[in-house]
Amino acid sequence: MKQETAPSRFWTVAILGTTQTLAWASSYYLVAILADPMARDLAITPTNIFAAFSVSLLLAAVLGPRIGRTIDQLGGRGVLAVSNLIFALGLVLLAIAPSPWVLWAGWLVMGAGMGFGLYDAAFGTLGRIFGDAARRPITGITLIAGFASTVGWPLTTWGDATIGWRMTCAAWACAHIVLGLPLNLLLPRIRRAASDAVNAAKPHIPMDRAMWLLGFAFAAGWVVSTAMAAHLPRLLEAAGATTTQAIVAGALIGPAQVAARVVEASVLSRFHPLISARLSTVLHPIGAGALILGGGIVAMPFALLHGAGNGILTIARGTVPLAVFGPSNYGYRLGLLGAPARIAQAAAPLAFGFLIDVFGSGALVVSAALCLAALAALLMVKPIEAAPKTS
Repeated sequence: MKQETAPSRFWTVAILGTTQTLAWASSYYLVAILADPMARDLAITPTNIFAAFSVSLLLAAVLGPRIGRTIDQLGGRGVLAVSNLIFALGLVLLAIAPSPWVLWAGWLVMGAGMGFGLYDAAFGTLGRIFGDAARRPITGITLIAGFASTVGWPLTTWGDATIGWRMTCAAWACAHIVLGLPLNLLLPRIRRAASDAVNAAKPHIPMDRAMWLLGFAFAAGWVVSTAMAAHLPRLLEAAGATTTQAIVAGALIGPAQVAARVVEASVLSRFHPLISARLSTVLHPIGAGALILGGGIVAMPFALLHGAGNGILTIARGTVPLAVFGPSNYGYRLGLLGAPARIAQAAAPLAFGFLIDVFGSGALVVSAALCLAALAALLMVKPIEAAPKTS
């Protein structure tokens, strides 16, 4: 692999951490704040907005493998820069939407942007730049982008209150053009030999035992993560927490994620990434068991444990495939592994909303079982598979 210049790890992580924060804040975390005002303005239900968002996640899942293949061939600089243009277009469509149809079109464009511009694309870019040494940079960008909700939710809430939801979407669109696009264009340009490019164009990645196990584990983990993001306050109140306790507990998720990622970078980085991944799956069940037995008073410890597990799992999505399979066709592999996770993620809010309606806090039994099933799958992936086969 040939590079025009030796990439600086610090600046690459700083650039991608900043642009990932912008991408997540203006897409994935946007709907939680703006669904209600969008629905009121267009005389539809918030469920309609969340349905459009779910379809956008499905589109991102479909696009993922092809986008990963492009990153393997050409590097991620151009792909991530294109994501800023797509995000900007989607946000403008949302801002000007005169009808639900145009709003749905805007969310579909946003889905394409999420396929081009969220973590899978960023991780693939780092794998393409740093190869086997990408673990620390992957952890680095998740440390920065872990504050996406901390930054995005207050800014979007303030924008909605002061200039309205339409101008807020337009402002986020401007941020992609003024900030995100120039920063992504500063990423190093990677050249690959012609023979490597041909191989990347038609990669052969068998869906072997390890691929199926990891695909299931990540999908199960992201179902729980998305369900908790959508329903955490309601779930905590069903367990006996007061509204204040639920709000305070929810605010601890972000700091817990970042703190866990610091631990992963400083302590767990000495071990195989599978160790971190397995640890991430047991924290939610421990917290869920404590919450079911102890009631609302345990809301904050539950939030800390869940947030920590979710923070480590995000890193594991990038580091485990790299360690198990190596950097060859890494972006394409991430796209394949991420597709079932995004599909399951799209269904999670609706499914867990139903479970909470029927079982209340008993829905935690299902989320804990999913995490333990993910743990079982990860235990069947052996670290020895990490050794790349050479001839």
